[in-house]
Amino acid sequence: MSRIATRVAAEDFRQQSRPMDRGMEWAKQAAIVIAASLFVALCARVTVPIPGTPVPLTLQNFGVLTVGLLLGSRRGFAALALYLVEGAVGLPVFSPAILGSGIAHLTGATGGFLMAYPLVAFVAGYIYEHTSRRFAWAALSAVAAELVLFAGGLSWLAVLTHSVSLALKYGLYWFLFAEVIKVLMAAAVATRWHHQISSRR
Repeated sequence: MSRIATRVAAEDFRQQSRPMDRGMEWAKQAAIVIAASLFVALCARVTVPIPGTPVPLTLQNFGVLTVGLLLGSRRGFAALALYLVEGAVGLPVFSPAILGSGIAHLTGATGGFLMAYPLVAFVAGYIYEHTSRRFAWAALSAVAAELVLFAGGLSWLAVLTHSVSLALKYGLYWFLFAEVIKVLMAAAVATRWHHQISSRR
């Protein structure tokens, strides 16, 4: 009887601990998502206005790519969706080089880039988590995400300027070299991070 009682008590303990474990896991994942959104906000503070274009040069895109590659598609999407909500309600998470605050950022010249961020992180994370953890795949995942980013950003600029050529001038030509660097940096960070995680297992 004592053995049966012990087994029953152990099973009751496991059943009671499961909701607590799930709650702790949800809290952990929420903290990771919030921290990732703040990381992108920190990257947005590193910005350089460029004469002749309303779109500044910033580390923001690097942050988005890095979050997507590190957290994967779902958490990356959630982190950048949260980031947009934080900015929309007026928190100072967007680039300070852009005039206005809150919704004004999302409807301004950089609005197309900003609104694409959740999908950019999703694409980077989705491709990378379904391939190997090698640097080449991380870079290719980031490049695919960059295509989504510039499709959204340039499309919105074309709507605002009523000109595809102006959209390309304002939102593409100035940034090509910098984006290559950001892709390589994000891929290097993600590859090193995943290799360290794998080596600990």
